Amino acid sequence: MTEEIIIAGFGGQGVLSMGKILAYSSIMQGMEVSWMPSYGPEMRGGTANVTVILSDSPVSSPILNQYDTAIILNQQSMDRFEPTVKSGGVLLYDSNGITRRPQRKDIRIFCVEAAAEASKTDPRIFNMIVLGGYLTIRPFLKIDNVIEGLRKSLPERHHQLIPLNRQAISAGMKLVKETGLIP
Repeated sequence: MTEEIIIAGFGGQGVLSMGKILAYSSIMQGMEVSWMPSYGPEMRGGTANVTVILSDSPVSSPILNQYDTAIILNQQSMDRFEPTVKSGGVLLYDSNGITRRPQRKDIRIFCVEAAAEASKTDPRIFNMIVLGGYLTIRPFLKIDNVIEGLRKSLPERHHQLIPLNRQAISAGMKLVKETGLIP
């Protein structure tokens, strides 16, 4: 099993963190992992993306042109990465800030209203709501490993937020909805 993922959005949305949590979680399940971030010089507001490869066998290269799954968090990323999802693959997006919905008919399309949900409690959990949506669509990671991956990627001074993040993951698992079906 190999899962090639692109997560893309603005800096400050937790794009890189989400990728890191997926990577740590997969390592704990004995998988081979590649995590390759890409971001501009801006601290927040610039574009950011991360390529994550999760595999049962060694990963030969972190460089990809097509992905099994794209997690899209802004319109620029939708424009850039929607065409790169492999036929039969998955595109997951949050509609906040998206002006053009995905158009492909040969992939499965899901939406999770993470920004709206996070605004009700704490905007910092946005990416964990999105991650919960992903874990529903691609349920090969054990939730305990995901929480341990969260623990490894968060600085210890923020470990008190782990229960809130666990709730956010659970919320995302319930909020994700399929909006596009392969005919």
